[in-house]
Amino acid sequence: MALGEFPGKGKVAVLRTTPETVLDDYKRLMKLAEYEKVLPKDKETILKINISWQTWYPACSTAPWQLEGVIRTLQEDGYTRIWGAHNRTVVVDAYIGERNNKHKYVCDKYLVPSIHLYEPHIRWVRYEPQHELLVLPKIYPEGIYIPEVFIGKNIIQLPTIKTHVFTVITGAMKNAFGGLLNEKRHWTHAVIHETLVDLLTIQQEIHTGIFAVMDGTFAGDGPGPRAMRWHVKNVILASADQVAIDAISAKLQGFDPMSIPFIRIAHEKGLGVGDPEQIEIVGEDRDWVLSQNWGFVQEDTFASRGQKAIYHGPLKPFEGILLRSPLVPWSYIASRFYYDVFWYPLIGRRRVLEALRTPWGQLFKEYGDGRVVLSKPDPVALSVVLGVMGAGILGLRALWKLVKG
Repeated sequence: MALGEFPGKGKVAVLRTTPETVLDDYKRLMKLAEYEKVLPKDKETILKINISWQTWYPACSTAPWQLEGVIRTLQEDGYTRIWGAHNRTVVVDAYIGERNNKHKYVCDKYLVPSIHLYEPHIRWVRYEPQHELLVLPKIYPEGIYIPEVFIGKNIIQLPTIKTHVFTVITGAMKNAFGGLLNEKRHWTHAVIHETLVDLLTIQQEIHTGIFAVMDGTFAGDGPGPRAMRWHVKNVILASADQVAIDAISAKLQGFDPMSIPFIRIAHEKGLGVGDPEQIEIVGEDRDWVLSQNWGFVQEDTFASRGQKAIYHGPLKPFEGILLRSPLVPWSYIASRFYYDVFWYPLIGRRRVLEALRTPWGQLFKEYGDGRVVLSKPDPVALSVVLGVMGAGILGLRALWKLVKG
């Protein structure tokens, strides 16, 4: 099949849902998107689970009912070889994350094994693209390495509806970022939009079928993918077209999809359909879907402002030193402290408690033993994070003075 040619191109299924009906709604959603035409049953099917934070936060990571709805539908329809895939980031422990987000409970319930792509026994192989890529060969002149276990398999991306500090919104295309690139993927942040397009090209080359199921029961706006404001939106989406599903997600949030570079570039390259006017919507009324504008905004955090100064701003000359040298861990440590020690205990914990009082929060508590891990403020750790942040500010100021001359 030619690049950019696949069943379901330009078609997105959208449904409104409730906690009482969500598992059945996911089955109906996937049927509306005709997923069985896309994913051959004689191939293994990978569920690329999203863990943007190792603690549970609404809209941040794959929802347990999203994962359960997909697994249950696949198994009922005769897919017998299914497994979950987790990637590691420098700021998230996926083993802790799969427990806290109830992913492990769901996979164990349905006897679905999971792999962690960064374990020593998982082989990463050099991949030679069949089509011209935009930026990855320049970023990785020694070669592009991908997990060998992905080649020749179906894949289902499991993102949520939310904003992102670097890509405006994050969805199906961004969900491939962690799985296909190793821990040096932060090297691509300066050209993140082109990177996502390259990764979609690679996906279409290596996978026997690509599908995405997106959860918007909770949705997040602001400085995503972690420090967001959550909203109950009761919407779920599915599509074989990674570009189209991200475009409809962006439209729901209130953004112009074609103004988001990774959507526009992928549309122009024919990898999918990014213009909402050219997308077929099934399930909910098309006019209702396209009239939605949730008024979401993209915002920065302390950490992302510093990173953008490195990727695109006055600290660009020092990008290699700051992000590709032994100095790199300073940014990881600062990020972990900021989110886990400062932001979550002081701001996020209160928001999580409010979310748990909603019907979707109550449903989350029904998974597993009902326990929800909630971090509390730690005065000692807080003093450390403030010291780290202060040192970071002083360091950036010193570099700024060097740049100015």
